[in-house]
Amino acid sequence: MFGIKRKKNNLYKTINFLRKFSVPLIMGVITALIWANTAPRSYNIFIKSDLIMGHNLYFFVNDIFMAFFFGLAGAELVQSLMPGGPLNPVRKAINPLIGSLGGVIGPIIFFLVFNSLFGSPDLLRGWGIPTATDIALAWLAAKLIFGATHSAVKFLLLLTVADDIIGLFIISVFYPEPLHPVQPVYLLLIPAAMGIAFFLRKIRVQNYWVYVLTAGVVSWIGLYHAYLHPSLALFFIIPFLPHPSNCSQPLLKHISRSTLERFKHQWDVLVDFGLFMFGLTNAGINLFLFDTVTWLVLFSLLMGKTIGISMFSSIANILGFPLPSGMQKKDLIMAGLIAAMGLTVALLISGAAFTDTYLQSAAKMGALLSISAAPIAFILSRLIGIRAR
Repeated sequence: MFGIKRKKNNLYKTINFLRKFSVPLIMGVITALIWANTAPRSYNIFIKSDLIMGHNLYFFVNDIFMAFFFGLAGAELVQSLMPGGPLNPVRKAINPLIGSLGGVIGPIIFFLVFNSLFGSPDLLRGWGIPTATDIALAWLAAKLIFGATHSAVKFLLLLTVADDIIGLFIISVFYPEPLHPVQPVYLLLIPAAMGIAFFLRKIRVQNYWVYVLTAGVVSWIGLYHAYLHPSLALFFIIPFLPHPSNCSQPLLKHISRSTLERFKHQWDVLVDFGLFMFGLTNAGINLFLFDTVTWLVLFSLLMGKTIGISMFSSIANILGFPLPSGMQKKDLIMAGLIAAMGLTVALLISGAAFTDTYLQSAAKMGALLSISAAPIAFILSRLIGIRAR
């Protein structure tokens, strides 16, 4: 009996350790890099071969699985905005939203300046690449550096979601696909999906799968046929899931009766370990393709995000839109540096910005190297006295 309990405890400790240090995601990235650079043909076959109805692994991971990741991000934000949460009252949410503007404008300015000094007119189209932040990486790094309960994590989560929405807008407006222009009419399905979710909540539906398979599917179809990234589909639906009125109420007390808490509780571990596939399908980049645009993207992310977010949020704070409770100036700077990690949307913009495959790969390398912001932030945070809560 005691042996079984000991084994269970060891298993739980191992799972928590792997999740705390984002080991599945990191291993996915490392596996992709090794595989793509030692056997690129088999890697591309694995990622791009049709699996079901003409769709490949990349589609199922990025367009479907990641919808649940963004759903969890939405659940975190819902709780943060409830009474007792670090972003309540709602005016506290204005600061990270203003910060997200700095996280877009800052990298654009740095890219244009660096390009004028070291680049060429051929690289100008890459200005949009460093505007995006990888929500998955940033959220996981923030929890590792600050601890899951720190208000800086919620601040960064809202900021990165707004940041990536702006990034998707940039792709749609400034880098449209000639064969697949944006179809705005399909976006009407999103408010329709929200109406369905509102109705389900009104009639007291408690099973989150009903929301996912009705309102969630309608939202996903709207984004997919509008030629926007459908991984955001559940983000618009999650706020309608029944949940406690106050986020300070104990989590376990409500798991049996809160639809939102059940969604989080049942998908948290699955998504954390599923991020291995996210890393595997997105990080397969040629490690030997470096060019001027690589460094333009990298330094525009590292410097533009850190300075832009810190400056804009500080200005918002002076104007009367405060940082979340418990968040200090040094936390803000670290959050800006963590936000410098641009992978998913940055890779998408890289592919849309350049038609030349060499420039595409070189730009993607800059986005990949921006992951270095995480260990830099971790080391600096410890040096200036930030400890995980």
